[in-house]
Amino acid sequence: MSIKAMDFSLRINPSICFTQNPPKLSSKLRFLTVRCSLPLTSDDAATGLAERPWKVADARLVLEDGSIWKAKSFGASGTQVGEVVFNTSLTGYQEILTDPSYAGQFVLMTNPHIGNTGVNFDDEESRQCFLAGLVIRSLSITTSNWRCAETLGDYLAERNIMGIYDVDTRAITRRLRQDGSLIGVLSTEQSRSDEELLEMSRSWDIVGIDLISGVTCNAPYEWVDKTKSDWDFNSNGRDQETYRVVAYDFGIKHNILRRLASYGCKITVVPSTWPAAETLKVKPDGVLFSNGPGDPSAVPYAVETVKEILGKVPVFGICMGHQLLGQALGGKTFKMKFGHHGGNHPVCNLRNGRVEISAQNHNYAVDPASLPEGVEVTHVNLNDGSCAGLAYPALNVMSLQYHPEASPGPHDSDCAFREFIELMKSTKQAA
Repeated sequence: MSIKAMDFSLRINPSICFTQNPPKLSSKLRFLTVRCSLPLTSDDAATGLAERPWKVADARLVLEDGSIWKAKSFGASGTQVGEVVFNTSLTGYQEILTDPSYAGQFVLMTNPHIGNTGVNFDDEESRQCFLAGLVIRSLSITTSNWRCAETLGDYLAERNIMGIYDVDTRAITRRLRQDGSLIGVLSTEQSRSDEELLEMSRSWDIVGIDLISGVTCNAPYEWVDKTKSDWDFNSNGRDQETYRVVAYDFGIKHNILRRLASYGCKITVVPSTWPAAETLKVKPDGVLFSNGPGDPSAVPYAVETVKEILGKVPVFGICMGHQLLGQALGGKTFKMKFGHHGGNHPVCNLRNGRVEISAQNHNYAVDPASLPEGVEVTHVNLNDGSCAGLAYPALNVMSLQYHPEASPGPHDSDCAFREFIELMKSTKQAA
């Protein structure tokens, strides 16, 4: 890129500049002439001169509280509205980008440096990116990983996902922790005023919106892939028997399916609106209700499906599935202040006292006080005491408010898949 610049001359007295061994100059050359080139300002660019050689702020994040955050854009351009949530994971941004549970949300990464490992095509958690946008502090200018296939910026641009960087993510995170999750608008369109973007943020709400219908599959399909041997860390002691599982896709992650398959399950994945009668017709050994985005109260059809299946076969709920089970059992759910998003949440298993470090991604929780007698709270989040797991032995129900497959994240909770297998096995033997 050729750049025009404004030159100026500065006369310097060598005896002042050089405290030791100043250059010997004749009396006629007592001053040195230094020529400098200064980059042009935006006002200079408006007169037809060249632009600066570095990227300048060209995007805004406008929050509903009235704050405006200038940033630099990468990925796609345009204007997008979403709920801003922060994720405390130190790694695994590609799995986060492809987690359907982030539909309708801007994910702000608290880890300041993102993009240094690029992206690859083995770590996808779904068929596409469903999140509304990505907010980071520092975008890596280079990639260094043997699995890297392309840069993060190119990856997002190809999938029409907006991203911004060079924004104070620490300050925004503190604001979200104090005030709760906020609706925001990302825009690279200079023609839109701050007032217009602010009005957009205040006129949109994620509560009460059915986001599951936008992420679920269109038709049933069979899932056969297991966890690759390179990544399978817990392969000992598995039964050789095969269990038939129907998995409701509310936004299911691929690694949940891989872990189930690795534990000996033959899996049929069905859409979120799949009738309970059709599920029971195939006589499955168990049913999985998967993770998914948004408000569980906005999908009453899913709650009714859960109710029709309860007591017929063993069921396992994960995240959204856990919340739908809570409602189907007669409990209530509520929106949390800023939710749980990250791979480092401590959870206590109340049955054995074991503490698990878990991967979580949810903005809603089940109110344990609203649950009927017989429903047991099995896990508690140690950060805030919220319900992190349920069991109802009378109906062969188990659920977790977090991700036992932990992709990305720790593997402390992988034993939950073994518990589901044991639940199906004991029910099958008792039949």
